[in-house]
Amino acid sequence: MTKIVFFGDNSDIPKLVALARAQYPDLQVYTEDDPGALDAEVAACWRPEHGALARFPRLRLIHAIAAGVDNILEDPMLPPLPICRVAAPDLSAGMSEFVLWSVLLFHRNLDQVLMNQRRHHWHRVDQEPASSRTVGILGLGTLGTHVARTLFHHGYRVRGWSRQPKQIANVRSYAGADELDAFLAGSDILVCLLPLTGETQGILDRKLLGKLPRGAALVHCGRGGHLVSEDVLGLVREGHLRGAVLDVFEAEPLDPASPLWDEPNIYVTPHIASANSIQSILDQISENVRRLHAGEALENRVDPQRGY
Repeated sequence: MTKIVFFGDNSDIPKLVALARAQYPDLQVYTEDDPGALDAEVAACWRPEHGALARFPRLRLIHAIAAGVDNILEDPMLPPLPICRVAAPDLSAGMSEFVLWSVLLFHRNLDQVLMNQRRHHWHRVDQEPASSRTVGILGLGTLGTHVARTLFHHGYRVRGWSRQPKQIANVRSYAGADELDAFLAGSDILVCLLPLTGETQGILDRKLLGKLPRGAALVHCGRGGHLVSEDVLGLVREGHLRGAVLDVFEAEPLDPASPLWDEPNIYVTPHIASANSIQSILDQISENVRRLHAGEALENRVDPQRGY
């Protein structure tokens, strides 16, 4: 029986513990403070305190309970162990739905409609086909690829940027620093789905966003550390950015005093773009536990040097 400890700063932890104890008899489940937790072979965690993972001397695997792992990799005392993340199908589907809604908000001029409603102003906004808009996907990993395909299916022109060249049907691909400016210059709506690494920290700043065409919009569903909120706010107020849908932030929850809340052309959502179900998280962790003991390759294993 594999001993697994769940802990971290996430409201799903108690749900994961309860379901794991009820449905996975091959797992001996602990919380961080339980007697016997120090014997755990697997740590399933989110935003662990620095040094917390090093307290478990028998660990063989560290498993994030979500897609992001930057909160684990930034631990200066991180043990040199395999790290895996969750990348289940329902995460991709949910992200595609959220991004499509955000793109429609700007493409169909629904942002103007909502503003007119607040002013009690009846005005029929212009409508154009999806093929008149180019959506740029910043980050073509599992989520970005799924989103790109969904947007193409709905009629949009789609381009994508990644560190290394990617071949995706019906998506114009750009890669590397040399092609980033050309990618940005042709994007009417920019969707950020990058992982958070040392290279992408603070990437959504005035320098990068200023290379979008005037009147472009931003949809940010990547990681909070990508966002330089004061730069986005300034570009929206200056009219260079038409608006932004922001789902993740530098610090969460977003400070009630943040000016982002009240800016008319910025739409704040509370980190809800997509989420795995509790069941899918546990299914993926359980499969990797099986693979660990069988000596098989782990699914969704993280490359610490790349950060994802």
